[in-house]
Amino acid sequence: MKRRKAIVSVGCLAAAGSHLFGTAAKPVPQKEVKTDKAPKAIGPYSQAVVANGFVFASGQIAIDPKTGNLLKGNIEEQTRLVLTNLKNVMEEAGSSMSKVIKCTVFLDDLDNYARMNGVYAEFFKSPYPARAAVQVVRLPRDVQIEIEAVAVL
Repeated sequence: MKRRKAIVSVGCLAAAGSHLFGTAAKPVPQKEVKTDKAPKAIGPYSQAVVANGFVFASGQIAIDPKTGNLLKGNIEEQTRLVLTNLKNVMEEAGSSMSKVIKCTVFLDDLDNYARMNGVYAEFFKSPYPARAAVQVVRLPRDVQIEIEAVAVL
């Protein structure tokens, strides 16, 4: 009986996914988000994409969008710049930090988790977005933190 419920659940999830994200027969329209208030993409990707009422923001790192220079400060300074850049992307997309529903935080050292969390709390209020935080071996340009997010419009 448990296996049947699991198969039914997976089938429901697949049906919901095709409704949310379209199918091969009916693609979901997408709009690229670009702003000078966040770093330009350093590869073949968008700062964010709007699709089906959601904003999917690429990972932001500690680059000053005005100068293009990397901030080599401490974890608090890098986190603040990363979240400011993310805020600017969300606003350009027509959303805001209060509409962020999911974040993924990539840290080069989980010992910085509490210090990152202190700054993170300045940008998000209850109800907080769902979140994952993971330690990775290395991040682009050897920054200490990268954050990506999903928001509703």
